[in-house]
Amino acid sequence: MITFMKTSRLLALWSLVTVLVLSFTSCKHGGDGPGQPTTTTLASSTQIATLTRNQLADRVAALGINLGSNSTILSLILQRDVKAYRITYKTKNTDGTEVLASGALIVPTAIGNESFPMISLQHGTIFDDAQAPSYFTTSADVNAGTLFASNRYIVACPDYIGYGESKNVPHPYLHRQTEAQASLDMLRAARDFVTQNNISWDKQVFLAGYSQGGHSTMSMLKMMEEQFPDEFRITAASCGAGPYNVEGFMQDLATKTTHGNASYNNLYVWVLQTYNRVYGLNRPMSAYFKEPYATDVQANGNRSSINTSINNAFSDAFKASIVSGSDADLLKAVRDNNVYDWKPKTPLLLVHGTADQQVFYRNSTDALAAMKARGVTDISLTPAEGKDHGTAIQDFILGTYGFFTQRRGN
Repeated sequence: MITFMKTSRLLALWSLVTVLVLSFTSCKHGGDGPGQPTTTTLASSTQIATLTRNQLADRVAALGINLGSNSTILSLILQRDVKAYRITYKTKNTDGTEVLASGALIVPTAIGNESFPMISLQHGTIFDDAQAPSYFTTSADVNAGTLFASNRYIVACPDYIGYGESKNVPHPYLHRQTEAQASLDMLRAARDFVTQNNISWDKQVFLAGYSQGGHSTMSMLKMMEEQFPDEFRITAASCGAGPYNVEGFMQDLATKTTHGNASYNNLYVWVLQTYNRVYGLNRPMSAYFKEPYATDVQANGNRSSINTSINNAFSDAFKASIVSGSDADLLKAVRDNNVYDWKPKTPLLLVHGTADQQVFYRNSTDALAAMKARGVTDISLTPAEGKDHGTAIQDFILGTYGFFTQRRGN
């Protein structure tokens, strides 16, 4: 559930990936998705940056990657100048009330009458508001978006609820409904923006995200296919290392000895606190944790210091209720956020490190097995052999870029 791209090494890999997979087979696609809603989600837009190909190269170099004067690499990786906009738009909070959210929209410069596909790129876990895409800092997340955009994609990057324009609202971490809604409404706002500004979009939509972004992307795909099947033409989706089987994941955490990494444990605490709040359970943390962890979590939340296997920090009663399934209210909340056992129609790529200690590999194998059992055929899982959560990101980038490149129509 870490940030989508964490190190300059991953951006260096992007360079290699682009060179390796730029040659691709074009595919033809179906209709344009005419069933658009009559309402407009876009509230405002402000241009926040213009980056030339040389400036994009400087950004990459500033992160420790020297492209030098190799014009061939530059032309392959950085095909277009880009403009970035801060978008605000209307979406729904966990209680269904309207909230103003934000995101970054990154647009390549067109040559002639060319049109571009659009990517909805869902970011991974962030702890600080300043990391949200709409601030368009030199974070790795933003650089990933600019590189995709320079490769001739319109890129929509939602902040989610709880960051950017909605920073005064608690972020509902790993809450399926609001992840999907905020991401879909950002995509709708991006559609409004390109229409109003005469930007040529070829109507293709791609979805991608890693870690929390993987769960968000899967949640978004499920919502779009099941509730709004005719609104957009989804060409392909790529989900990396997401916690799709939240219930199975929680059972593992309750019953197995794990890493004891406090920064990872804080993510599990965050999920538990979100469900406790959003689903109206409103229990004290002593209902879930033994001392001294209960007091620590109650006071510090996702900044707590659980530096032991988290099953050692859970109370015996809580662990027993998870194993037996007797805590019906919590299990109902957890199951509401499962996104692994359904039947997607969109071509789907899963990528996951087999040695992932943060979001266990079973999340992807469970999704693959459940979806195949439902008759899904256009799905594949790329295992990043022996890699943990952070080191598998490079495999996700490589796989996603190749997967999308083979399917884009121009």
